[in-house]
Amino acid sequence: MAVESTLELGNNDERMKSDENLLISERSAVEDDDTTKGKVIESVEMTFKDIEIRSWNEQLTIRAFVVSVVLGVMFSFIVMKLSLTTGIIPSLNVAAGLLGFFFVKTWTKVLEQCGMLKHPFTRQENTVIQTCVVATSGIAFSGGFGSYLFGMSDVVASQTSDSDSPTRYMNIKNPSLGWIIGFLFVVSFIGLCSVVPLRKIMIIDFKLIYPSGTATAHLINSFHTSKGAKLAKQQVKALGKFFSFSFLWSFFQWFFVSDESECGFQNFPTFGLKAKENMFYFDFSTMYVGVGMICPYIINVSLLFGMILSWGIMWPLIEKKEGHWFEAGLKPGSFHGIQGYRVFTAIAIILGDGLYNFVKVLGNTGVGLYGQLKAKKSDTVLPVATNGENQENVQATSFDDQRRKQMFIKDQIPTWLAVGGYLAIAAIATVTLPHIFHPLEWYYVVIIYIFAPALAFCNAYGCGLTDWSLASTYGKLAIFVIGAWAGKSQGGVLAGLAACGVMMNIVSTASDLMSDFKTGYLTLASPRSMFVSQVIGTAMGCVIAPCVFWVFYSAFPNLGQQDSEYPAPYATVYRNLAILGVEGFGALPKNCLNICYGLFAAAIFINVVRDTVPKKWGRFIPIPMAIAIPFYIQQPFAIDMCVGSLILFIWEKRNKAKADAFGPAVASGLICGEGLWSVPKSVLALTKVNPPICMRFFARGANLKVDDFLKTLSR
Repeated sequence: MAVESTLELGNNDERMKSDENLLISERSAVEDDDTTKGKVIESVEMTFKDIEIRSWNEQLTIRAFVVSVVLGVMFSFIVMKLSLTTGIIPSLNVAAGLLGFFFVKTWTKVLEQCGMLKHPFTRQENTVIQTCVVATSGIAFSGGFGSYLFGMSDVVASQTSDSDSPTRYMNIKNPSLGWIIGFLFVVSFIGLCSVVPLRKIMIIDFKLIYPSGTATAHLINSFHTSKGAKLAKQQVKALGKFFSFSFLWSFFQWFFVSDESECGFQNFPTFGLKAKENMFYFDFSTMYVGVGMICPYIINVSLLFGMILSWGIMWPLIEKKEGHWFEAGLKPGSFHGIQGYRVFTAIAIILGDGLYNFVKVLGNTGVGLYGQLKAKKSDTVLPVATNGENQENVQATSFDDQRRKQMFIKDQIPTWLAVGGYLAIAAIATVTLPHIFHPLEWYYVVIIYIFAPALAFCNAYGCGLTDWSLASTYGKLAIFVIGAWAGKSQGGVLAGLAACGVMMNIVSTASDLMSDFKTGYLTLASPRSMFVSQVIGTAMGCVIAPCVFWVFYSAFPNLGQQDSEYPAPYATVYRNLAILGVEGFGALPKNCLNICYGLFAAAIFINVVRDTVPKKWGRFIPIPMAIAIPFYIQQPFAIDMCVGSLILFIWEKRNKAKADAFGPAVASGLICGEGLWSVPKSVLALTKVNPPICMRFFARGANLKVDDFLKTLSR
């Protein structure tokens, strides 16, 4: 699952920390360091040696896809809500694995008691469910509903720096269910074909780790042991308990929000009214408390630091320059005023951080690839020790490796199918995309598809080394290249955003698929079943995600507005990136460019320091990408996430083992509960049912005036 820059932080840079905490047993001996020498490592596959492994087509069961559809819809609502609010999307792999295991295990137990069970639930089937669910809900992110795709709309364009441009309407494409579904079907599958021929090289020959895929595999393996199944049952119980609490709490809060933006618990002035004006308050969002429990501490601290730097220091100082740095009396949200500083300074930090990590990961990829090609051959085996001290480790490792290689190579995916599929989809896209986006000429699409396989390989390889996906960085690169090539007068903004979508989907799905292959390799799931489940999950997502988005779009007329419940902040950022690509820096307010230069350099400098100082100190240095997020998002989510971190920190101090085992499940329950409340809330909004009460907070003096006014009305 990969994401906007924020998601890369939450899901790729330590994103599977929570999954790894759940690994209660079975460790594969794939490392030879000081911590494993002299210890007997239990063979994972020896535990499952008496369990029959069904053929690849038998791993694709009807019950697996029924459960995948249900969970896919549920997680699509969660991801969509997060995309349209802050863009911070944590890993939902724990919840997907737990709920998939629970639903099918319950299903099989009922059938077994009725004497109707034909096939038991296996870890291969569990892997198919996990892959399908993540692929389905992943489209809710990579589809760009909170970023590039919605950034094409008139709603977002009216709030950006080209709102008064005479060529504005050439650069607008308003959402419509038909063209969105068609666009996703055209661009979402080609990435799957781009790296399939390299699966053996990446997984077996290069032995890339893919930390997320490896952690997910260990999680699934542990579920299917007696001890793991018992713990999974307890984790599901904890998830269900906090899911219910979160859902009911969200329902209770709904009664107090009326139709006013300042109503409800989410506007509670926790630290005072003045602090609330500068976004420092706790809004009682259980979803973001849960997100904070999953994200690493440094991300939440970085968010808080960014919030203090921007809303606590920079914006109050710049607001005092009204009339000097920007015109006085501008309408709220004008990009010639304070909003321009908020967005473009954030973009400067995002670009600085993105450029640094792009060069860093690409460099590591090149060095690593050169070393492996030089030092290894395709038939190289893992070096094994022969001394008596480690003989049992060697036997366990060798058995696991041999068993996994045997199953991974057994069911081949024909290379001709992948190459033919890539060429066929590329040809269809070259013809259809210019009809969907008129400024996107056919030769732009051809150029993208010529370079895409190489970029997809780089992203998949880099993700295998570091678990860091640069999908959004490649997308931003496409925005600048294609947008500048087209030119603003020829619809360059729209062309750049469309190109971003094409590129992001290719490189993102490529790394996701290779990570799934790693999961399948470690759970003995057939590569064919992995590929087919990814294709089916992607197809489901191409329908489910647009329908979910359309529910939000229809239920909330102010969707995308700066001060609304769903402001879609990244849509504004992506559109302004496209404007910068075709216009240059002419759209920036006075002195904004100098501030941007400073923050761009600061982002690179902070990253350099993080990577050069000793690790024990580097882990305390904030992450620039996370610092940038609060700059332009007018919500107190950083406070919520820090509350989540505080809860987890105290829990770990009191009982670390229990916190490690149940923390991710509790966090997932909090996220899923509030996220799923979006469904009935949207239905109520569509049926014009409004909350009956508006709970607002006033200063003492203002409250007395309100009381006096109400008394005059009652006379």
